[in-house]
Amino acid sequence: MILNETPENIAASLPGFFDKILIDAPCSGEGMFRRDHQAIKSYEEYGPSKIAPVQKDILEAAHICLKEGGEIVYSTCTFCEDENEGQIKAFIERHPEYEVIAHPEIGGVWHNGEGSTLPGSMRILPHLAKGDGHFCVHLKKAGAKTDTDFGMPSRTKLKATERKGIELAKEFLGEILAEEAENLTDIPLVIHGSGIFRIPFDENLFGRLKIVKTGLYIGDIRITSGKTLFSPSNSIALSLDTEKVRKDSYISLAPDDERVTRYLKGETISVPDVEGIKNSGYVVIGVGKYPLGLGKISGSTIKNLYPKAWRMM
Repeated sequence: MILNETPENIAASLPGFFDKILIDAPCSGEGMFRRDHQAIKSYEEYGPSKIAPVQKDILEAAHICLKEGGEIVYSTCTFCEDENEGQIKAFIERHPEYEVIAHPEIGGVWHNGEGSTLPGSMRILPHLAKGDGHFCVHLKKAGAKTDTDFGMPSRTKLKATERKGIELAKEFLGEILAEEAENLTDIPLVIHGSGIFRIPFDENLFGRLKIVKTGLYIGDIRITSGKTLFSPSNSIALSLDTEKVRKDSYISLAPDDERVTRYLKGETISVPDVEGIKNSGYVVIGVGKYPLGLGKISGSTIKNLYPKAWRMM
């Protein structure tokens, strides 16, 4: 789900919902002054005194939304201690069930040690590392992590074309998914307009929130000459790792292969006979183990299904 909402509204609707929360907090932006002069101008209006209370509210909402045993990563791009170590120290004082998880294995950053304001937190300092000024800390909430049942998507009565569309969508998923990913089809698929989505919980939980994107976009139903057709979404390819794609449905290209650029431009590409690759149907095109998008293979030719809006010019 992608929402356009205030943290307070999210917390009111989804208490104890999340296992992990990443907070890329709004900040005064002091760490960006070196390369972004607009950040200096923004600082005049959104300095630490203005933005620190906003960060506090976001952290409080995150606390409400987080399950017991859950984790928060909080980060900023400022040097100001009131927005960084001081902000998190005050949060832990209000909520002593949190502890800082240190990451000494991460190189290239400054690790705040014992005796500092917040031991275990990290900074990127421009005079010590290649980068601007950033702060990051990993927090863990006490308690045993539990699986909460937030309900499955409610089953609504579907039109014949919608039932056919979902049937075609499941056939498509069955064609490209490995056995390890077959649980992707266990959850009822949901239809909004012509789009088919996978949502692993009851979407009524989000009923009071402004939704930008509803779950994982599987594809679209369209009617042509009275026939129901299904067009898969490229989001599927990008959501999978190679272990979840059938071996006969994954075309792996080397990073320097000229077909990578041709594919990203939307051109048809050819593949020689590759042992183990099917000769017809949908395939996932990738660079090494990283999927790029979908294609439809026929013999040695792959019809390009990379979205037009994403193509290289």
